Amino acid sequence: MDPAKAARRIASFVVLCVALLFYENSVGFAEDALTSPQGRLEKLEIVTASGTHEFSVEVMRSGPQRERGLMFRRYLPQDRGMLFDFDVERPVMMWMKNTYLPLDMIFIGHTGKVVGLAENTEPLSEKIIPSGAPAYGVLEVNAGTAARIGLKIGDSVRHPLFGK
Repeated sequence: MDPAKAARRIASFVVLCVALLFYENSVGFAEDALTSPQGRLEKLEIVTASGTHEFSVEVMRSGPQRERGLMFRRYLPQDRGMLFDFDVERPVMMWMKNTYLPLDMIFIGHTGKVVGLAENTEPLSEKIIPSGAPAYGVLEVNAGTAARIGLKIGDSVRHPLFGK
């Protein structure tokens, strides 16, 4: 085989490999665009003894959205979160499968009161994380957020989802 032709084939192969790697790393973001309301952030406030703390959240309302959650994401801005709407108050179980970010999970009752808290959850774990009490929603934020804002059980979360 002609050396120039062999070099072109090798270069084409390398380009294909790089494209596949890029696709593999970006597929999670592409799927998020299809399964989540990313770009449609909603305002949420958490009221603690230290004050009112504002966040912008994606709200997961459908089964596929709730199943996907923050899986495969590699970054979450400090003022952002993901709110899971379970549409009924019940015991909830979460896990961190395919979730690369350590998170705080805030379990919230129908009235907007915090009923449970799981801080600094372990990334990529299949360990079940129970709500500890019936929850209507779960807010996921970056690990350390609950401690930073002084969050306690009984504090309030303000969002149209609660108290309706």
